[in-house]
Amino acid sequence: METMLDFLQTNWQELIYKAWEHLYISIIAVFLGIIVAVPLGIMLTRMKRSASLIIGIANIMQTLPSLAVLAFFIPFLGVGKTPAIIALFFYSVLPILRNTYTGIKGVNENLLESGRGIGMTSWERIRLVEFPLALSVIMAGIRTASVYLIGWATLASFIGGGGLGDYIFIGLNLYQTEYIIAGAVPVIIMAILVDYVFSIIERKVVPKGLKGMKEVA
Repeated sequence: METMLDFLQTNWQELIYKAWEHLYISIIAVFLGIIVAVPLGIMLTRMKRSASLIIGIANIMQTLPSLAVLAFFIPFLGVGKTPAIIALFFYSVLPILRNTYTGIKGVNENLLESGRGIGMTSWERIRLVEFPLALSVIMAGIRTASVYLIGWATLASFIGGGGLGDYIFIGLNLYQTEYIIAGAVPVIIMAILVDYVFSIIERKVVPKGLKGMKEVA
């Protein structure tokens, strides 16, 4: 215990920096995932033949070993934060893509017919009907991706991406428990906090007037 306290007293500034670095890598990767996966998920609801193929490819990508994906990008992007962010981005795509597709497809067909009946274009139906109703499901996918990526971002240190993984792997290499704890505990706390924050956002994003509309016959 004293060793851990001594470690924190000596390294608390670096620990804060590593935690911020870890969060930064994760946030950028999730943001890129949102930019790609949400529009793609919406497009796939209009491309029935391609939907199962593309979602299947995303499923396969999710099963690839994290270290293998990180190593794959080294010859093209070198080492550092960029390949780490790109690799994590690939892992963020599936949960967001799947939930976007499921959420949009789950909108009641009668509501879409009503939109067509009042002269809405396809884009207007997406913007004013489908997307607002699917938003809570999409947010659930973003929440899942965010929590996953905070855990996976520890592997970024293998290719010089920084973050709390640096402490974990230093601790493993040197058999220093305080380094392992200093890296692992903040990751766990960060994942719990991010999950909690997104659970609140998830409940708030759908306007009250729309919350019951999915069940309208």
